Amino acid sequence: MIQAFITSLKSGAGNNLKFVGLSNYKRLLTDETFKKAVFNTLIYLVVQVPIMILLALFISVLLNDKNLKGKGFFRTAIFLPCITSLVAYSVIFKSLFANDGLMNKLFMNIHLISSPINWMTSPFWAKITIIIAITWRWTGYNMIFYLAGLQNIDPSIYEAAEIDGASATKQFFNITLPLLKPIILFTTITSTSGTLQLFDEVMNITGGGPGNASTTISQYIYNLSFKYTPNFGYAAAVSYTIVAMIVILSLIQFKVAGDNK
Repeated sequence: MIQAFITSLKSGAGNNLKFVGLSNYKRLLTDETFKKAVFNTLIYLVVQVPIMILLALFISVLLNDKNLKGKGFFRTAIFLPCITSLVAYSVIFKSLFANDGLMNKLFMNIHLISSPINWMTSPFWAKITIIIAITWRWTGYNMIFYLAGLQNIDPSIYEAAEIDGASATKQFFNITLPLLKPIILFTTITSTSGTLQLFDEVMNITGGGPGNASTTISQYIYNLSFKYTPNFGYAAAVSYTIVAMIVILSLIQFKVAGDNK
């Protein structure tokens, strides 16, 4: 990390770098591609992370029901996406959301749409495709943490609540959520960090397109290093913006959660 910061204070191609001070950081302020990448990444963060956290929490509560049959199957099925090959599942998603792909055919058959949606060539729908892909992949991962937390809650607490006449809804908001607070904080921080570093799905599904409509900060770093004329100094400066964003957002999340440790 120290070496990366030193590199961010230099500029030049390959190993032929010279010290330029804070010039790379000043360049960020006028770099429209960087601003677009930051905007796209924050869109993914603001939209996808809450959806994924709530969905994982909801599914974990359902699968923690002691009367549910086939719990092992459902838990495994929902967890499996996060251990699949990134490239393999990205290729499948790209096929599913192609103009003549299964999703368009399905929506047209049930008359939700009258013409195919341009998932890959529309700035709006390209982002939606990425959000669907990463939600599908990582919801099961977060679900496992919530399941572990739920199974460590003493059942006698719920029994006492039932005796006092508390409904299932009141039990969820007054018992389950408060006791899962540390895990919710943990999954929120890790999901935020992961989304700010989002690269694989965008690279393999949309390629950052159309134009730079779905480009993320990490993909822009890759482009600066290997696709455009290599500029490792500026790429390192861009990478440090991710570090700053993760630190700031994590501190905010700790503050909102009321965790002073």
